[in-house]
Amino acid sequence: MTLYSKIIGTGSYLPARRVTNQELADQLAAKGIETSDEWIVTRSGIAARHFAAADEKSSDLAVKAAHNALDMAGLQPNDIDLIIVASSTPDFFGSFPSTACVVQQKLGITNNGAAVDVQAVCSGFVYALSTADAFIRAGVHKNVLVIGAEVFSRILDFSDRTTCVLFGDGAGAVVLTASQEPGILATALHADGRHSDILCMPSTFSSATAGEAYLYMDGPAVFKMAVSVLEKVANETLEKAGMQQDQIDWLIPHQANLRIMSGTARKLGLPMEKMVVTVDQHGNTSAASIPLALDAAVRDGRVKPGQNIMMEGVGGGFTWGAVLAKF
Repeated sequence: MTLYSKIIGTGSYLPARRVTNQELADQLAAKGIETSDEWIVTRSGIAARHFAAADEKSSDLAVKAAHNALDMAGLQPNDIDLIIVASSTPDFFGSFPSTACVVQQKLGITNNGAAVDVQAVCSGFVYALSTADAFIRAGVHKNVLVIGAEVFSRILDFSDRTTCVLFGDGAGAVVLTASQEPGILATALHADGRHSDILCMPSTFSSATAGEAYLYMDGPAVFKMAVSVLEKVANETLEKAGMQQDQIDWLIPHQANLRIMSGTARKLGLPMEKMVVTVDQHGNTSAASIPLALDAAVRDGRVKPGQNIMMEGVGGGFTWGAVLAKF
């Protein structure tokens, strides 16, 4: 008997504060930094993003997304025996206790199931989903809650217009369960530490204190790397599953930049109509972006049971990966 991990619930949450390009441009102008709605949209496809309230942490966003996913799955929190949280903005400096343990506590889970964080930046959700799939296929866990949650607004340098206009906060979650029905069909994960300096937070643990480290990105280098690896990892995943590009019903890429996303779709021979796009409404939410997009497409009826979805992302490290799943 072949055991699969199957997605049975999706959920998402965006903080209440929605910041349009114009609002952000006005705020930056007050600091002498010039940008505009047209400049941001042209270069990224982003029209707005959400910023967490001062008292909202990644775990708070994660819990709200998790409740929505659990409701769709028809499960109670104590049915979950493993929580994996992907985040580059954990609740605690030094990343302990893990955000996953905090989420477990806030969900009221008392079954002593496992909880762990995964850090692969914007590839984090794909890494977490692949890890959950491996645990389920091995028979180690039955119901796994996988969450991507970020408060990137806390690590942005608002004097750097090339990065501060791109990112936002949010959380997305899925519930995976052990099933005899096909679910996740294939995964592929990669990393190349030689490119760790093109997307990073340069301060080291020994020299930084909470609130003093900011994101750095070499935009052109990240763009070039992303375009190169996304097509390759998608095709690698298809090959593992014994499938062809035209069998993809939906491409759900990391929502980073519309030009990267569109370029990947073209290379895979997919029309734009087969790609889920939400980056315009929430910006780059790092590990949260894929589950946010997935939940939006599930809830508006685009993604239907039995369809094949390709999820893929790239992130600092440099990391990248893909997951092909039958919904």
